Amino acid sequence: MIAQPRCIALVGPFQSGKTTLLEAILHRAGAVDRMGRSGAGTLCGDSSPEARAHTMSVEPNVVTVRYLGDAYTFIDCPGSVEFAHDMRPVLPACDAAVVVCEPDDRKVPALALVLRELEELGIPRFLFLNKIDASDRRVRETLAALQEASGTPLLLRQIPIWENGTATGFIDLALERGFLYREQAPSEVIALAAGEVPREKEARFTMLERLADHDDALMEALISDEEPPKDRIFKDLAEELRQGQVVSVLIGSAEHGNGVTRLLKALRHEAPTLADTRRRLAVAEDGPPLALVLRTIHTGFSGKLSVARVLRGTFREGDSVTSSGGAEARIAGLSQWRGGQPSRSPEAAEGEVAGFARLDPIATSDAFAAGRKAPDAIPSPTMTEPVYAVAVRVKNRKDDVRLTAALAKVVEEDPSLRLEHRPDLGEVRLHGQGEMHLRVAVERLASRFQVEVETAKPKVGYSETIRRPAAARGRHKKQSGGHGQFGDVSIEVRPLGRGEGFAFESRIVGGVVPKQYIPSVEAGVEEWLKRGPLGFPVVDLAVRLVDGTYHAVDSSDAAFQAAARLAMSEAIPRGASVLLEPVLAVEIAIPSGAISKAASLVTARRGQVLGYDSRPGWPGWDILSATVPEAEIADLIVELRSATAGVGTFSTRFAHMAEVTGRQAELALAPAG
Repeated sequence: MIAQPRCIALVGPFQSGKTTLLEAILHRAGAVDRMGRSGAGTLCGDSSPEARAHTMSVEPNVVTVRYLGDAYTFIDCPGSVEFAHDMRPVLPACDAAVVVCEPDDRKVPALALVLRELEELGIPRFLFLNKIDASDRRVRETLAALQEASGTPLLLRQIPIWENGTATGFIDLALERGFLYREQAPSEVIALAAGEVPREKEARFTMLERLADHDDALMEALISDEEPPKDRIFKDLAEELRQGQVVSVLIGSAEHGNGVTRLLKALRHEAPTLADTRRRLAVAEDGPPLALVLRTIHTGFSGKLSVARVLRGTFREGDSVTSSGGAEARIAGLSQWRGGQPSRSPEAAEGEVAGFARLDPIATSDAFAAGRKAPDAIPSPTMTEPVYAVAVRVKNRKDDVRLTAALAKVVEEDPSLRLEHRPDLGEVRLHGQGEMHLRVAVERLASRFQVEVETAKPKVGYSETIRRPAAARGRHKKQSGGHGQFGDVSIEVRPLGRGEGFAFESRIVGGVVPKQYIPSVEAGVEEWLKRGPLGFPVVDLAVRLVDGTYHAVDSSDAAFQAAARLAMSEAIPRGASVLLEPVLAVEIAIPSGAISKAASLVTARRGQVLGYDSRPGWPGWDILSATVPEAEIADLIVELRSATAGVGTFSTRFAHMAEVTGRQAELALAPAG
């Protein structure tokens, strides 16, 4: 009997070799004749124009293969910190994850972020220690360094066989067999050399001791110096991995196809099943067909495609479905990725990952079920806050109308993007996880939606106010035949506290300005405040109407508005205009060892460090609180990641407006360009 398809996520730090491992798996399973190469543009995954242009994964890639009669869907998730958010909607529906990493201590912080995500979601995981052929240190020393990244014990399952400083094979500690690596082929079973036996016995006993922490019978066997049956060892390996008690560590070299067969067999015998995943997600076995959307793709010609895993039952083309939010849709078509290539399919069966066409109202991370009853929502990890932004505008004015729709589709595909309209600054902003993340989003606008845009650094929301009270009179008089125009007002202005906004009051007595014209005066003042003498909106100001005159025939709303504007243009410069800049409250999350670097970054950007504290639930991490002017925040993430091995991040919110003078004020007031 063929088991239900398993869904396995491939995750890990940037350039750890996930996509290469996927190619090796495809080759070993017979899905492709030869492994693809990134530089040659022949990968089954990373097939989008953006991925190939930048030779890196920029979105999850889905591949379904069969191995020894069983079906597996592998989802290769990007490793770059700027695209790591893409794995979050994918992980909940996966049965297990293979974490690909290198024997490199510098990757430990990035590895810790990946492992933490899996631990929080309760996803069982293997660790594939890649590029073992390039390692120059003992594997157990490497494992000790990697253990710092994992809250769950790392269980070493294999040790390398060394020859002249190069790993030429491995010893499987559960099977007690030696294997000799062969290029792009299954390893060859070999007899253990006499010199390898003591090393194998020591490493195997360490593995069994770790397993015995959760198996009293195995512990008794070890204490009694009895050899435990192999079937019991494999049973413990499977159970403890599924229960999240250990992370099984396998070694190999994806580039040369080494260790791939043993990895596939470990997945076959030990990875959880769909039934385990349903229990983790609290999904009942009985009920109408149910699926969870892992990602959304807007294709140029066939519309929206929802990539989803079927958690229960079977869907067919034409079925009506309802999302957890109550949205209704009809499946216009189904497709699957056999060997990485999409093809039409008449149905999507339980456990499979398929593309569902035209589920327009259903979004990424939504659950949907057949019929008209909305299923319960399935919890999904939250998206990380954006840390980088650009202003976008179309290159061709004729694309102006299409830009909003195209941006909405790009944001729907990638929920970590955020769109912001700033009419006060006359710009549209796209927020994301970094420079490359937004560059790829802009490239997708062009390649998928034929909308080319230019990007620029976002403008800063400067404003201005006054330092001292002032007064002025504005008189508007115009005669051009027939009725003329006449308005005359005297005003007083005074500064308000930061954030108090604008206040207007009338102290008119005796009707020197008729009541019906007082709102016109206020309207004229408000209109003038949109652009003060320094070129920015005027804020935190009180205006008092104290006197004026009118003409019985020539006075009008427009005349008094014009008089108010004239009075303001005289009064505000007398009040000593001053430039204000927005200051943001910033919380920087970093490993504890990088706290001084982060503090230096803040002070170098005219910021003020307010303090720091331990990050709740994150041992070895701190949160640094600070205030930083918005003008200095644009590329903070670039330097922060450089100072923290790529793992530092931050969040911001508006704090207050602050006076800016000197060189910084000169820069703000300088003409653009």
